[in-house]
Amino acid sequence: MLFVIIGHDGPDGAALRPKVRPAHLENLRPLVSAGKVKIAGPFTDGSGSLIIVDMENEAAAIAFANSDPYTTSGVFARVEVKPFRQVFPEVA
Repeated sequence: MLFVIIGHDGPDGAALRPKVRPAHLENLRPLVSAGKVKIAGPFTDGSGSLIIVDMENEAAAIAFANSDPYTTSGVFARVEVKPFRQVFPEVA
């Protein structure tokens, strides 16, 4: 199942992000290697980040989002996890 993870930056997000980024990317690497990360990156307005991941269930997606270094270190003040259905591009 696909899930959208939206991390909303906290007041110190911009200052913390460069310091925590290596740990955040390392946390994503196993999912990237397994083909589970469909798209990921920061919003260009500096308000946070978006990740679309393929996880077995919502509990796994929430656990991943809550344990990410950006969440645990305070880059994200709040994280949303929502189930997502891809329509385009069409998937076989």
